[in-house]
Amino acid sequence: MSEPILKALIQLFALISDVHSSSGISVRGKDIVRLFLAHHLNNELVTKYLEMFDEYVRIYHSDNIARGSIKDRKRTSLTSVRILAICETINEELQQKQKLYVIIQLLDFILFSAEITENELDFLETVSSAFNIHYKEYQNIKSFILNSVEDIPGKNSVMIVDSLDKCESEGVKHLSKENLKGQIIFLDISSTNTYLMRYSGTEDLFLNGQNIFSGQTYIFDHGSTIRNPVISTIYYNDVSSIFTEEAFDIKISLDAADVSLTFRNSDNGIHDINFHEESGTLVGILGGSGVGKTTLLNVLSGVAKPDTGSILINGWNLYSEKERRHLMGVVGFVPQDDLLIEELTVFQNLYYSTRMCLDNLPEAEISETVDRVLREMDLYEIRDLKVGNPLNKVISGGQRKRLNIALELIREPTVLFADEPTSGLSSVDSEIVMNLFKEQTYSGKLVIINIHQPGSEIFKMFDKVMFIDKGGYQIFYGNPSEAVVYFKSMAGFSNAKEDQCITCGNVNADQLLQIVEAKVINEHGKPTHIRKVSPAEWAERFRGYIDKSKGKNDHGDRLLPKNFYCIPSLLKQSRIFFIRDILSKLANRQNVMISLLVAPLLALVLSYFTKYS
Repeated sequence: MSEPILKALIQLFALISDVHSSSGISVRGKDIVRLFLAHHLNNELVTKYLEMFDEYVRIYHSDNIARGSIKDRKRTSLTSVRILAICETINEELQQKQKLYVIIQLLDFILFSAEITENELDFLETVSSAFNIHYKEYQNIKSFILNSVEDIPGKNSVMIVDSLDKCESEGVKHLSKENLKGQIIFLDISSTNTYLMRYSGTEDLFLNGQNIFSGQTYIFDHGSTIRNPVISTIYYNDVSSIFTEEAFDIKISLDAADVSLTFRNSDNGIHDINFHEESGTLVGILGGSGVGKTTLLNVLSGVAKPDTGSILINGWNLYSEKERRHLMGVVGFVPQDDLLIEELTVFQNLYYSTRMCLDNLPEAEISETVDRVLREMDLYEIRDLKVGNPLNKVISGGQRKRLNIALELIREPTVLFADEPTSGLSSVDSEIVMNLFKEQTYSGKLVIINIHQPGSEIFKMFDKVMFIDKGGYQIFYGNPSEAVVYFKSMAGFSNAKEDQCITCGNVNADQLLQIVEAKVINEHGKPTHIRKVSPAEWAERFRGYIDKSKGKNDHGDRLLPKNFYCIPSLLKQSRIFFIRDILSKLANRQNVMISLLVAPLLALVLSYFTKYS
């Protein structure tokens, strides 16, 4: 966060402390400012900005005393002008989720003052409006922090976690946790896919390793966990799945039971894979190079038929000739290699791909759909650029990857697979691509991704992770935070219960692979080529760890979501290929005269096919 933004935020805190200056600044109120700064800065800078906060409080307070109490209306007007000017600066840099965090800190700040005044609430409403926070969401947040659950207008956005079997508050979601003393309350902020959390009770609970203070508001973000020795861990996915399951018209599930595939004359392949997952989940398949991640992805997506086992999507067998036709358009696959035609533009690549899979849509709707997806993928501004090739680049590697993803997303598959989507990308581009996949889960898709070496933020984005070891052995499947604890416990780490760094919140995903592939040390203190734990042994340990009955689905009536997937007839396909071929060849013409002669003919052909196709 830049210095001008921090300075603007400090001014906001100082302004709200002066709105009700007669009550003074409580010790707890100043602690809120200190905690906010500590979230972004080191100790030295925290001291610097706290001094700045005290100075702004002194300036605003003395300035208002000089104006006199008779001029309260002018004072309020001046404060509003200052607020709007500060918020305008903040809007230029902070994302919406960060602005929500600021509002939460301001609400917590006034919560610990002597009393909450109308002026303070007016101040906060002005800030929320300037931050473009939806009015209903602001009202939910305000009631969540300042009042009780019963006062929250949108009760369908609230979930209570307690030890009771049934929730006592009507219209509120509920999660029962045996032995929990007190209540944990969550609020869903759907516009930013954010959850707020408050705890009321005396139990020692830990959010990502940090002690939770009763009555204080926290953001419960991707990869977050709440732990306590006497209750089972509460994972981010436990909370998100309860909030999102009602939003899906038809839930999708994928089940793999005892799936194996062995290559001829080789022990490589995959062995006894068991897997169950449902809508709204982002799954990461992790492991070293050559362990069988791509093979597993091919088997789960229907590309490669397994030797044994079954793969079902809502009860329909993916490899049954009779049942496979029901799954047309349900599964999408984004390969690691490009599927782009280098001579065509970004728009043309996506347009002709759409023509080949959404034949039932009219021409105008296809163009609108393509433009919409290009905007969602942040590719609209380069829609008229040729894509080029990897050696002669016109668009960047990240843009190429997003366009490849768009080729699949355009037809709205319900189950989406992606093979190494971040391979060769920078950390920034990798996070952008992964955010695109995460956003797909919010609309009810099941997204499964192969990834080799995720950073901390990407690792925490996953709702579930599967680790594959050499030879295609499944050695873990579950929550990402649970994976950290599991492997550290198996390796005998003293801090095994710490699923992330308690100081910075980062997860060292590389450490897990290092544990899996740890080598025996010889008498000279050098690592040998022999593994401490073989892949088969890791797989056996995991089979003893899991409960196979957990999460199974009887599939009920086997309903599938509607999709618009429709392949054109052979004649239409020939026309589309013909037009696309002419365009690509024309794009490579160096002779201007030839281009001028071909262009009118191409225009006539395009107009004919548009009319009669």
